[in-house]
Amino acid sequence: MTRHTRDLIVVGASAGGVEALGGFVAGLPADLAASVLVVLHLPAGGTSALPAILSRAGVLPAHSATDGMTLDYSTIYVAPPGHHLLVAGERVALSHGPTENGRRPAIDSLFRSAAIVGGPRVTGVLLSGVLDDGVAGLVSIASRGGRVIVQDPAEALYSGMPRHAMEALEVDHVLTVDAMGAVLDKLCREEVELDGAPAPSRLMRLENNIATTDSSAQVGRDPEQLGRMSGFSCPDCDGVLVEITPGSRYRCRVGHAWTAEALLDAQGSAWERALWAAIRTLAEKAALSQRMADNARQRGSTGLAGRYDLTAEEALDAAALLRAPLNVAGRSEPDELR
Repeated sequence: MTRHTRDLIVVGASAGGVEALGGFVAGLPADLAASVLVVLHLPAGGTSALPAILSRAGVLPAHSATDGMTLDYSTIYVAPPGHHLLVAGERVALSHGPTENGRRPAIDSLFRSAAIVGGPRVTGVLLSGVLDDGVAGLVSIASRGGRVIVQDPAEALYSGMPRHAMEALEVDHVLTVDAMGAVLDKLCREEVELDGAPAPSRLMRLENNIATTDSSAQVGRDPEQLGRMSGFSCPDCDGVLVEITPGSRYRCRVGHAWTAEALLDAQGSAWERALWAAIRTLAEKAALSQRMADNARQRGSTGLAGRYDLTAEEALDAAALLRAPLNVAGRSEPDELR
């Protein structure tokens, strides 16, 4: 049988992740017998200072990943903004494939690709973040004999991701970030047998193919091959979502993926944006009506002015009615609507 070591470490972080990643890499030894790939949720566009931050935080060099890079031991590869970071054989691959939970790079895409390529060679590490990003990827890693480590929720600035992982599967270690390096150093020296590892599921391979395809059209894919139609729509493209994991995970024809938690959050954001847009429209209607009322008065048309005053008042009353639930929730108007 072919024997290998646990020499592939994949790490995901979101909110509070810069601090967590700094503590994580500070504990990694200089002779770490593994490659480390990192996804931190970042806004699209621009550049990331994360490689420089991580290089200063620890002894291992951190690089912004480029497509085709060879995976070397004692090296950290960081996902660049706007691209999925994937494992393809013994190299790094970058993709502009569909977002997952509204994110690119996505934690689940990295974890899933590593699970397919490495099986039991892989250790997945999930750090601070909200919602349940990365949990499906950890399930993929565990299903192929890999190891799973999560940050202690009591330490994480945002405990959602580690906590959801602990609820979804049996994790191997719950650790503070400064304790992870010593455990990973031991794990990456363990020998594993690849030939006896469970094969990747059909769904795992299908989802990995979606992530590695740059075309947003995804021509020729029948979404029903992933599951049954859910009746919900995708927040990114308004396409119908297919339920790929009953009650918890969804994808659309374009390929956008959502967990139930992320979908609920995105729908809430869409609802808020719609309300703010309606409020802004009503405010503009009131302002225009008031201006027309003033012009009518200057011309001596008091009856017409009164009708415009009434229109302005009705618009302001309607805007106040729509604003009430947003005020209760403490929501402010999005920048793009100002």
